[in-house]
Amino acid sequence: MACASLVAGLILGGCKRADPSASAAGGPPPKDSKARRVAVVVSTLNNPWFVVLAETARDRAKELGYEVTIFDSQNDPAKESAHFDNLVSSGYGAVLFNCTDASGSIANVRRAKAAGIPVFCMDREITANDAAVSQILSDNYTGCVALGQYFVAQVGETGRYIELLGLVADTNTWNRSKGFHSVVDRYPGLKMVAQQSAEFDRSKALEVLEALLQSHPDINAVFCGNDAMAMGAYQALLAAQKADKVKVFGFDGADDAVKAVAEGKIAATVMQFPKLMARTAAENADKYFKGERNFPHRTPVAVELVTRDNVAKYGNYGRR
Repeated sequence: MACASLVAGLILGGCKRADPSASAAGGPPPKDSKARRVAVVVSTLNNPWFVVLAETARDRAKELGYEVTIFDSQNDPAKESAHFDNLVSSGYGAVLFNCTDASGSIANVRRAKAAGIPVFCMDREITANDAAVSQILSDNYTGCVALGQYFVAQVGETGRYIELLGLVADTNTWNRSKGFHSVVDRYPGLKMVAQQSAEFDRSKALEVLEALLQSHPDINAVFCGNDAMAMGAYQALLAAQKADKVKVFGFDGADDAVKAVAEGKIAATVMQFPKLMARTAAENADKYFKGERNFPHRTPVAVELVTRDNVAKYGNYGRR
């Protein structure tokens, strides 16, 4: 598939660049003062993974010659909407966007588009085909198919587990859950005893799992929709003196989770490539400013299963 070829090229290109200060489209950035200003609007900076996403997008856009401001939505759609009001009225030229709500954020993107401001989504999807210029998205479903297979290999074909979901309004939450269940649900002996949102948040995951362990003390595993929740789940199990009995599975490739895999604290995670997605979004904006209009609407970026067997290959939010 052409899309798969593009992704492979992105991954290889993200690792080695002859001139990181050069525009992907060639030549200097436009001189128009509006076009030179780029907003990075990110769902939250309360998670190191999203800090990496935002700062990499900022740094790449700066390398390409643009003025950049990061806006933190704090996982609050109202704050995100206020950010868009601000950047539209302030005359930004483009938005590198990580949304709070797959459906609710569409109106913000369309408002920017109506004002002549192109939006380039990264990591989180909006469920509209006529709003953003491009969306660079991890292949969450396929990643969790691989994670589900590893889950069965580690836990076995019988057992009891809890699933901690991310934000219910985020398509990543459900793509990961569906990918995982497409494998695990084939084994009737594996019983999901509870499924609850912890909102992709470490502290929330700690609280939620502590409460769930009261009614489900005999679980064998916890599947978490991201690494922040996986680390919170591990803390809850440690406090309950169950950390050596219950296997935890995450998703993201955050540095603390990768280290926890290496130390045997959690069983596995899935490496996304936030730096690749962020750089690509910034480079797409640069191409757009210089006249390019032919962008794939959605570009899936391959992810990779990280286990104790291969963890030495990973770190710093990507491959070493």
